Amino acid sequence: MTKIGFITLGCPKNQVDSEMMLAKLSGCGDFELCDDPYLSDVIVINTCAFIEDAKKEAIETILEMAELKSEDPDKKIIVMGCLAERYKDEIKQAIPEADIIAGLGANGEIEELCRAAAGGEAFEKFPPKEEMPLEGERILTTPPYWAYLKISDGCDNRCSYCAIPGIRGPMRSREVSGIVQEAKKLAAEGVKELILVSQDTTRYGEDVYGVPMLPELLKMLAEIEDIKWIRLLYCYPDRISDKLLETIENEPKILNYIDIPVQHADGRVLSRMNRKGDKETLIALVKKIRSRLPDVVLRTTLMAGFPGESEEEFESLCEFVREARFDRLGCFPYSQEEGTPAAMMSDQVDEETRKRRAEIIMEEQDAIFEERLRGKIGSHAQVIVEGYDAYSDSYYGRTWMDAPEIDSAIKFTSGYELNDGDIVDVEIFDVIDFDFIGETV
Repeated sequence: MTKIGFITLGCPKNQVDSEMMLAKLSGCGDFELCDDPYLSDVIVINTCAFIEDAKKEAIETILEMAELKSEDPDKKIIVMGCLAERYKDEIKQAIPEADIIAGLGANGEIEELCRAAAGGEAFEKFPPKEEMPLEGERILTTPPYWAYLKISDGCDNRCSYCAIPGIRGPMRSREVSGIVQEAKKLAAEGVKELILVSQDTTRYGEDVYGVPMLPELLKMLAEIEDIKWIRLLYCYPDRISDKLLETIENEPKILNYIDIPVQHADGRVLSRMNRKGDKETLIALVKKIRSRLPDVVLRTTLMAGFPGESEEEFESLCEFVREARFDRLGCFPYSQEEGTPAAMMSDQVDEETRKRRAEIIMEEQDAIFEERLRGKIGSHAQVIVEGYDAYSDSYYGRTWMDAPEIDSAIKFTSGYELNDGDIVDVEIFDVIDFDFIGETV
């Protein structure tokens, strides 16, 4: 029986793709899934290529597996995902150890690819991106009590710095019925928290139904009895509608947690990014959301050092951070991506300045972040249990205010035994290193 090892890099959307491919492989009698690439016969690497750091990680991972193959020539390597889609010729030339290089459209043919690799074949396969499956059985690689729920793939926004439309193609939304059916199945398997993801969650449904359908989808998901939390990621600021806010306000299961990647706050920079708005409209949006949802947790991502960003425009961004006071914020240096309009702009900011500006933003945010965390001391919060630490004799997990893998954690004691995935009320009594400390109520 051929042992298949899977390595997944990049975003949650990519993770869902891998989970679907794992389910396909598990249904074949001639494959055995293996957690350790060193013990695998065929190593599948599902890559990311969103920004420079992601590309470096993907290349380093492929080279590491190539080194493993040099020690055991019988091993086979399949390179898939965004890096393969974007740089197939470069991979073929620079890393001949890759036996099969396959694009996103080949995800649904993962069994055939693994059989071919195991049989000693070497080739490239790049069907149309639109052939990539959007739904199907999954083997969760997250803990059993939470899961990502991908509602669409691809993007039509065409931000000038972003390579995603060229890699993954235009937005393709799933049917509401298929998403709800998958959510019910996940709930039946023990999932309590659904985290909705796509390239632009707020645009969901426009291509299929002619209008955004996120509020309607959320209402249907909230009706699933065993689902307790629903979390929203990747909400485009221009599409945070009154209808969406009303839905979040009226549905207790939809967490008052909204991830809104705004990227910048200066109007001229946003225009060059091919995005709408300016500092005033974004501050107005933040105030509007907080007036409708007083306990809301707002998360954002920013980009420093975009081409042509002046010191004054960067200072405007800093002022925005201080005024908006986001609960969670990440800032990254601009990454010059081949094939994007921004990469062709003549007024590139040097790398050192980009990194310095991103660090300044994060220094500004760290003080805000700690202050907002300390403001929760003395309050109660729902917490999902993620494990027990025998050394400190305490449990750990996440409050409803924190998304997995990107936000803070909480350590807390309990007078009674808890299981992973339990949702309990915890009183917060301290903050240490940006993590909450508490005890069950």
